[in-house]
Amino acid sequence: MPYDLSRFGLGDMLKSSLHLREATTGATTLESSAQRVCRFLYDELQGPGSERACALVRCYVTHPFGSLDTELQRFARRLMDGGKPDAAMRCLTLLATVGQTASWNSRLLSQGHRAIPLPSAEIVEKAPMISQLIKEMGLELSSVLRPSPDVVQEVAGKRHGVFHVEEAAGSPYIPAQQEFVERYGIRSVVGFGGVLGTGELFAVILFATVHVPANAAQRFRTLALDVKSSFNKFGEAAVFNLTKSTPASSAAVP
Repeated sequence: MPYDLSRFGLGDMLKSSLHLREATTGATTLESSAQRVCRFLYDELQGPGSERACALVRCYVTHPFGSLDTELQRFARRLMDGGKPDAAMRCLTLLATVGQTASWNSRLLSQGHRAIPLPSAEIVEKAPMISQLIKEMGLELSSVLRPSPDVVQEVAGKRHGVFHVEEAAGSPYIPAQQEFVERYGIRSVVGFGGVLGTGELFAVILFATVHVPANAAQRFRTLALDVKSSFNKFGEAAVFNLTKSTPASSAAVP
């Protein structure tokens, strides 16, 4: 059942909430659940003229460096430019991706976003979409980078929020303006996410080719709770699917 993202009223929110929960039923890993979330949103969200509303939908989850596989650790090290990660350092890990370009349909094909190291609050500030989403949830960056047991107990399952850029063109929050925003006609960006029971942050980001007003974007706060409920079913041993390494793509992405 399609939903008009440019309006996305209360009825759309309620119906999509139900169908999103149904779409994730039976997923056996956090990655497979995230991929179902992205696929549902990519397929079901439309524009006012029944065209597909999003060029790209992605899901990220923070993950300890020491728990990543060897390939993802190698990827994160390359981005640190000589820095030495410790096992507890969080990495913003691309868990699922669905988009209009073939190479945007596998996390293994991402050239620069498979595992983004977050060694300090200063580095997180350089990822404006994520840092703003964290702030929208009322969290301190330090609590996401190094979640202590006390912080996890306080915020897990309680904090969620929406990040919204109504006009993507020229926005300082959206990088890769020429090669991504202009090239693929990105008009608005909506991100929503929360804190899982493990203390890790998740974020789903919609790169829309239709205009998304503020009232429509804020309705995704409810969907954040649905996604959180689905993701909380999986422990640390059931995060990733069993996959083989694939060469990175050169397609431009944000």
